[in-house]
Amino acid sequence: MNMSNKLFIGGLSWDTTSEGLRRAFEGFCSVEDAQVISDRDTGRSRGFGFVTLADASQLRATIEQMDGFMLDGRNLRVNEANDRPRASTQTRRY
Repeated sequence: MNMSNKLFIGGLSWDTTSEGLRRAFEGFCSVEDAQVISDRDTGRSRGFGFVTLADASQLRATIEQMDGFMLDGRNLRVNEANDRPRASTQTRRY
């Protein structure tokens, strides 16, 4: 079984930065990467991000500890990230 080591983080404050997200999770697990996703056009946070753990065995415990955690005035929603293939531009219909 292939263990995932990537978490989806929802409910982020507009003020949360990738570095702030990293610091919040480093108290509970070894963080390889933390990224707040921003809007391509405005540069504003889209309210979600991803944290990649250095050790996949920490995934379940990290979800249990961080789901509902208060960060920048918002309660986080933490789930295992699902790999979703990007839509091909050839399959889009306008």
